[in-house]
Amino acid sequence: MNRINPRKLLLSKWTAAHPQNREKHFLVTELIRDEEGTVLEVELQAVLTQRSERLDWQVLKDSKLWLLGWK
Repeated sequence: MNRINPRKLLLSKWTAAHPQNREKHFLVTELIRDEEGTVLEVELQAVLTQRSERLDWQVLKDSKLWLLGWK
């Protein structure tokens, strides 16, 4: 289980534990917040293809799916 501070996720680097379509390395490009400023989701951009996807930021805590940094 990765320990994460959601306010420090912007521009953080992540590696997919099970890459798909050769997309292994990702960068957090945006934090989606509610009216109170609480982080709800992150936008991850694949470094190789520039494809973006939104995920619940809590998914990044699962070390079976995501590894902190580029490995």
